[in-house]
Amino acid sequence: HVQLVESGGGSVQVGGSLTLSCVASGDTIGRYCMGWFRQVPDREREGVAYIPTTSGITYYADSVKGRFTISRENTDDSGGNTLSLVMENLKPEDTGMYYCAAGERRLGVPCTALAAYGYWGRGTQVTVS
Repeated sequence: HVQLVESGGGSVQVGGSLTLSCVASGDTIGRYCMGWFRQVPDREREGVAYIPTTSGITYYADSVKGRFTISRENTDDSGGNTLSLVMENLKPEDTGMYYCAAGERRLGVPCTALAAYGYWGRGTQVTVS
């Protein structure tokens, strides 16, 4: 089992920046998908950025390309990880609850798919106005 705890959300003006962090602990993070999702009331949760632990290649939703940067680092020898999301040039449409997610890699399920993720944090609110 993996525990995920997000931090770093808040209120920011249009054009501002925020950095979200997610500490992953529990079971060793081996071959995993890790990502950030966001959700606003009455809308489906949408993927924002993803990074497989095996390759380090990053993927972004078109709406955030060039403005958001996802990164991951191992924090200790027991498999702990920290996932970060640097958000720049924020827009009102970036407002939402942001969730950190992780899931074991499965054949045929890309890290860009919601189905790839079985572990979720409680979320951190981002408000852009």
